[in-house]
Amino acid sequence: MLYKPKGVLIEQMNKLISYWKNSIVNKVLIIIIITWVALATIFGFTDLAISAAVADRDSPWGNFGADYGEAPGYGFIAIAIGILIAAAISKKNEDIHKQKYPALILSLIFVGVMIYGIIDDHQRTAITTGGIGLPLLGFTLITWNKQWSNWQKFALVIVILAILNPLLLVQIIKLVWGRVRPRDVLWEGGIFTEWWVINGYTGNQSFPSGHTAMGWMFLPLLILAANRIKENRSSKNILIAISLSILVLGWGLFVGMSRVAVGAHYASDALFSTAFASIITIWLYKRYYK
Repeated sequence: MLYKPKGVLIEQMNKLISYWKNSIVNKVLIIIIITWVALATIFGFTDLAISAAVADRDSPWGNFGADYGEAPGYGFIAIAIGILIAAAISKKNEDIHKQKYPALILSLIFVGVMIYGIIDDHQRTAITTGGIGLPLLGFTLITWNKQWSNWQKFALVIVILAILNPLLLVQIIKLVWGRVRPRDVLWEGGIFTEWWVINGYTGNQSFPSGHTAMGWMFLPLLILAANRIKENRSSKNILIAISLSILVLGWGLFVGMSRVAVGAHYASDALFSTAFASIITIWLYKRYYK
């Protein structure tokens, strides 16, 4: 009886080692989880100190992230939805241009609202609708002669990620946790709580970061990069994959750090949104591509 716990521990360690050896995707997942736990522990004791050291409500790049950090993610989601609509209303042998009419019409509507927002000085309206309409319009025109049905599975991954992370996980946890934002603690006299403290509904929505979740909406592009290398390990494909990875990871990190820089979120707020996005993307990859 005394040796059973030790035997169970060894068995679990052997399973973990086997899981690690199974594939590079499993290795990435384990590294993400270990990093998440380590940083969550560190930020649990340093969140307020980090924000006090770096937060600046007039930070130029922090405010740029606040204004524009979510817009590209909205555009990416809009493209994915356009592809799914096209796949739903058309057959593979039909005119490939007809399947793009809904996306074209929607993109023009959003661009029109963007123009109205610019004229009427509604910055938030202009940025949000422009972030949706311009990428959707550009993608539609660039791929006008391409078959969108071929990208249906990839579009589905994007939409599921958007539903699970920014829409459900982040918003629900925000309401339940009720964490006060660092700018309200540092400059308005609010009460600081660690990330693990559940405050209930208070109207405060610092934990986790919605902007950061939207900043990581491009993570599924790494699936395309991985598949491209898997099909052909040419130097060109490797260079494309590296460049794409730098852009995707760079943008996600920028958006997350910009929220800390402007005092809108703690480091742990951005960390948890990043971890959710990463793990969900890996799960979707294993489900639909492995």
